[in-house]
Amino acid sequence: MESLTAKVPVPRYVIISPVKDEEQYVELTLRSVTNQILKPVLWVLVDDGSKDRTPEVVSGYAEAHSFIRLVRNPHIGARKPGSAVIRAFNIGYRTLGDKEYDYIVKLDCDISFEPDYFQKLLGRFSEEERIGIASGVYLETDKAGVWKEVVMPSYHAAGACKVLSRKCFEEIGGFTVSAGWDTVDEIRAITRGWKTGHFSDLRMYHHKPEGSGIGLVRTSLMHGKIYYLTGGSKLFFVLKVLHRFAFRPYFVNALALIWGYVRTMAERKQLLVTETEARYYKALLLERLKARIKSLLQKR
Repeated sequence: MESLTAKVPVPRYVIISPVKDEEQYVELTLRSVTNQILKPVLWVLVDDGSKDRTPEVVSGYAEAHSFIRLVRNPHIGARKPGSAVIRAFNIGYRTLGDKEYDYIVKLDCDISFEPDYFQKLLGRFSEEERIGIASGVYLETDKAGVWKEVVMPSYHAAGACKVLSRKCFEEIGGFTVSAGWDTVDEIRAITRGWKTGHFSDLRMYHHKPEGSGIGLVRTSLMHGKIYYLTGGSKLFFVLKVLHRFAFRPYFVNALALIWGYVRTMAERKQLLVTETEARYYKALLLERLKARIKSLLQKR
C-alpha cells in the first residue's frame, strides 16, 4: 500500500516597500524579487513622492508581473527615516484588503539577494513556530569596495528587509510610526513570547549604506533619540558613546549621539515602550554585554 505523506502548505507572503528616489538601486531589488523561486502573493511598492524615475521603473515591472502593485503617495518633504517610511508602509498595508497571507515583509528598495532567499527564510519560520521576526544578514561595501557583513545583536532582524509572521505583526500592533520602529517591534515581540533574530547563512546586499541618505551626524543624533525612546539602560548607553569615539569623525559622532539622547530626554518625550517592555530591553542589553565580555575573555 502506497504511503501517504502530509502535504506541507506553501508559505504565502506579501511585501510592502516604501520607496523614494531610488532610481539608482530599485531595479536591483525588482530583479531580486521577480527572480525568487517562491514569489510573493503581492508586492506593494509605495512611492513616497519620488523626484526621479523610480515610479517609471516600478511601473515597467508592474506591467510585466501581476503580483506587483505601485501605489502613489504624493508626499513632498525632507527625508525622515523611521516615521515617513512607516507612514508609507501603512499606506501599502491598507491596500492589502482581504488578501490571504501568512507572512508580511517590509523591504527597502536598495537591497539585492539570491533567488532562494525568501524560500529559505520562510522555511526557517515553518521549522520553528515561535519565530515572529527574522531576516538574513546584510552586507555593505567598505572603502576598498569589499562586501562585509554588518554585525547585529543576536535578537535583531535587519530593518531593510524584515519578515514577520502575520500573527506576530498583528499581535504587536504593527510598526510604530517613529524612528526606532525596528527596535520597538522586536521588544514588543519578545515580551509576548516570540523569537526574533537573523540567520547568518542567508545574505543580502545593501547597496546604500546606513546614513548615506541623511548623513552620519544626523544618523547619530537619531540613534541617540531612539535609544532614549526605547528605554535602554544608561550603562549600555555610556558604552555606546565610548565606542563611537573610536570611529571617524572621532568626536562628532559620539557627541551627536549624546545630544540626541539628552535633547529627547529634556523634551520629556513619551517612551515608545511600556515599563515592562523597557525592562525586557534592558535585560537584553545586559545579556548582550555579558556575552561580549565573555567573548573577549575567551580570546585572551
